[in-house]
Amino acid sequence: MKAKELMDKKFVYISPEDSVKDVSITMEKIRRFTCPVVDDNKHLVGWVTSFEITKGLREGNDKIKEIMSSYEEITTVNENAPSRLAVIETANNKFVTVPVLNDDNQVVGMIRACDIVELLSALYDIKVYKLYVAMCKQLKGVTWDELMAAAAIVSKRATGKKVKPEDYEATIREATFGEAIWATKGLENFFAGLISVGELVIARKVGKARK
Repeated sequence: MKAKELMDKKFVYISPEDSVKDVSITMEKIRRFTCPVVDDNKHLVGWVTSFEITKGLREGNDKIKEIMSSYEEITTVNENAPSRLAVIETANNKFVTVPVLNDDNQVVGMIRACDIVELLSALYDIKVYKLYVAMCKQLKGVTWDELMAAAAIVSKRATGKKVKPEDYEATIREATFGEAIWATKGLENFFAGLISVGELVIARKVGKARK
């Protein structure tokens, strides 16, 4: 997914010459904590947060250009860059919003933390079986039953408890991706287990081919 597929195209931008008071009213009305500051050609020149607005009003600043962060201080992402870059920047720096620019340095969208949370929430609600269906081409002939048989073995190795493939399948088929992550105590453990299952499936296929 590219940044332009995740970004919000309906955003409000302001001018360096706008008054701090007017912008405070606008931000309150649209319920936004941040706003990009652009020139007449929509080129990004600055950035304003609600904290800067509050400070500006308290200190009697008149224009946005007096309180905004400069372009050099702003973290941005290109519209054709992987959206994960914006996700990483948001998480690492606790950003509320990351502006998205085109190749001409114009603001074309915003990626907000709430958009990322919404996307991840949707991913967490996807059924595990639907993920398998979506990945069938990449799995190159590996059947669901083969995965369940291997997963039952890997589960026994990890927990010490024997479980039949059909019982494991009954548990996991209707589980969501999020539930599977919680059950394995984290994304890293989930994918480590997935790799183990894949390796075992391949090993079992090779073993059958030799017989």
